[in-house]
Amino acid sequence: MIVVNWGEIMKKHELLVPAGDMESLNQAIANGADAVYVGCKNFGARKFAKNFDNDEILTAIKLCHLYGVRLYVTMNTLIKDSEVPMFLGQIEFLHKAGVDAVLIQDFGMISLVREKYPNLEVHASTQANISSKATAELFYKMGVKRVVFSREMTLTEIEDIKTPIEKEVFVHGALCISYSGCCLMSSMLGDRSGNRGECAGCCRLSYNLEKGTRVIQKDKYLLSTKELNTSTRFKELLDSDIDCFKIEGRMKSPEYVGFVTRFYRNLIDTYCTNVDINKINKQLKTIFNRGFTEGYIFQAEPSDLMNTSTPNHIGLEIGKVLGVDSKKIKIHLKEELNQQDAIRFLNSGAGFIINYLYDQNGKLVATCPAGSICYVDNKVGLTGTDIVCKTKDFKLINSLRQLPIRRIPVTLQVKARVYQPLEITISDGTFSFKVTGKEVEVSQNSPISKQRIREQVEKLGDTPFISTTTIVDSDPEIFISIKEINDLRRQLTEKLVQARMNLSSNFSACEVLLNVPETPLDPVLTASVYTREQLEICNRYKVKRIYVKDPELYKEYKNNERFYYVPLRNSRNPVGGYERRALVADYFDFSLKDSLVGDYGLNVTNVYTAYYLYKLTLQPITLSVEFSSEEIISFINQYVKTFNTYPNIEIVGYGKVENMIIKGNILNISTKVYDYRLRDNKSRLFPVFFDGVNTHILNYQNKNLEDLDLLKKYASIRLDFYDEDIDTVKSVLARFMN
Repeated sequence: MIVVNWGEIMKKHELLVPAGDMESLNQAIANGADAVYVGCKNFGARKFAKNFDNDEILTAIKLCHLYGVRLYVTMNTLIKDSEVPMFLGQIEFLHKAGVDAVLIQDFGMISLVREKYPNLEVHASTQANISSKATAELFYKMGVKRVVFSREMTLTEIEDIKTPIEKEVFVHGALCISYSGCCLMSSMLGDRSGNRGECAGCCRLSYNLEKGTRVIQKDKYLLSTKELNTSTRFKELLDSDIDCFKIEGRMKSPEYVGFVTRFYRNLIDTYCTNVDINKINKQLKTIFNRGFTEGYIFQAEPSDLMNTSTPNHIGLEIGKVLGVDSKKIKIHLKEELNQQDAIRFLNSGAGFIINYLYDQNGKLVATCPAGSICYVDNKVGLTGTDIVCKTKDFKLINSLRQLPIRRIPVTLQVKARVYQPLEITISDGTFSFKVTGKEVEVSQNSPISKQRIREQVEKLGDTPFISTTTIVDSDPEIFISIKEINDLRRQLTEKLVQARMNLSSNFSACEVLLNVPETPLDPVLTASVYTREQLEICNRYKVKRIYVKDPELYKEYKNNERFYYVPLRNSRNPVGGYERRALVADYFDFSLKDSLVGDYGLNVTNVYTAYYLYKLTLQPITLSVEFSSEEIISFINQYVKTFNTYPNIEIVGYGKVENMIIKGNILNISTKVYDYRLRDNKSRLFPVFFDGVNTHILNYQNKNLEDLDLLKKYASIRLDFYDEDIDTVKSVLARFMN
């Protein structure tokens, strides 16, 4: 049995751990989490985790608070107008229940919740795509307590941000290849929005990389990242001004959660000393391993980030196949192997659980040590030599299922004076309770000693408490019954448990006054262009606003008020990079600039997001490209119903949606060359290019909205051109101008 006392550690950084269900929550708490984040049945970015219903949320809050652990709830999907009442109802339930914070992505909901529930702590989710000081400053001004920075940011970039807002970063777990909140691949391909918790994992599929008619890479997992693991450089993070270290994994097993929590707890508490990091990482590989990377935070190169060979758990390499026949496989081990372990052969992909293990003499054994020869049954029809990996360590998993006992440090005081009532006090530093018993008597023949009183009052084994200081103030030659000490101790611990589990909160709900800014209805035709030829045709056709993606090309036309620049997305300095008139997709205080148009990267899916963006002087705004025509019409109607005026909006009527935006040149392609494609297993071709900073993957087909004749009466229609030639541009313009 392992007994730990995490409460004695002075914490500079918070360790935040995921829990997809109650079993994982118990693992997180027992293994030393400072805080745990969970999802409700709705509005969480991991819709396919088990998640927590409201009764389980209440239980989770009680359990976390008992052990001094904070509980955060992810409400971090984009919200549609029909869902706003349910979303706010869930927020109010969580606030009243005493949850410590909520994580939100949706800009409108962050703004609304901050106004409506001023005492509720709000964190801006990584899905909100916080990649700059300017974005962090905006959220700070809105009253957001903490931001979860994009996983693409380096440690230096994070530390350079001096805004007085709490900083949270991921230190371990799965990586999204696209900037979070910017990935539309799953939505465009299968109507499963990653922004709404339904990601289908398109990045974990195999692709060909093609240039023109030439196949450069074939059947590789070109978008599949390794697992983030910062343990080997964790001391650098401990020396940083990061407030919270976050582990990813609400879809992972409870044993994974327990193991990784304990790993990073020990790294934090020992300042990375006396921890055998290499040994622990070898064990971790048997639990889950796609290969490890130090990540963007430590400026890993693309080759260090990606595992193009497999998107699955590969385990720990433990040996090589020396020989094989129809019955047995002969293996030379470099790591220990046990019965009930699971193995996989790296090249063939076949694997199984070892029911029978034989030593080199063919004798049935429970364990074969590193360096030995062993045999296993050939249950998978292996025909040749291979690499052997352990994908499950039976002994390790069993040990993880036996939870450590987490103790809460308390101080006990006993006052036992003759002819005065017995007094016992317990304190955890926050709460203090005292109970009194019977009058202390003079002993007639068997006095109780101070040591015996101390031992009896410290018998806290069936409670979550442990005494770190016990003070006994007693007269000599006194009598106190053991039963009375036990009864009083039980009363005290019950009182302290109830106090720590108290779900009371500082709930407050305010009426939100909506001061609607003027939003002139001005539906026009707009276009975004990559090439000079596209620009000149759009100019000749008198397109009202032309968004130019080439900075050199924009400079030639910047004095013409019909031309707008398209700055790099996810910029570390979104406020700079242009003089005026721009199509922006990153959040910052838009009032700092004039003549800004909001792009669809701002993820506008409800009227409140539009309203709060208008208040920041952004007009017009482009609605989410995940909207259908019917949803756009519903949005317009809801805006009119809510604010008694029409919204000033733009919608993408033609063009290839940007499915992903990825930091760096992960495909190792030429800069600003536009004939690269990714081909999936259905032969769909996705245009891909590298702009010198980011890799962009566009959808395989053009967006095709219905009801455009109706929509263009109430919204500007945008045409997004990519590699269209002059004739195609003319044809598209003619169609949409009619």
